[in-house]
Amino acid sequence: MKKFLLPVMAAALAFGLAACGDRDRVVVYKQGKYQGKPDSQPWSNAPYGGDKAKWEGDLKARNLQQDESRRTGG
Repeated sequence: MKKFLLPVMAAALAFGLAACGDRDRVVVYKQGKYQGKPDSQPWSNAPYGGDKAKWEGDLKARNLQQDESRRTGG
């Protein structure tokens, strides 16, 4: 039984220690630079085609629909 238990325990210890490693998530880090995807204006997508006023109008209409007292008439 001890001949079987010792290799199993050694393998468990090796796998346990291997799982503790932490790898870098950013390959090339440039100081002070954001490395995610670039942001765009919310109104520059297909439904609005760059029309900021239309986007703002739709946003206001959506906000009014989420107002519970206005929706229920109270």
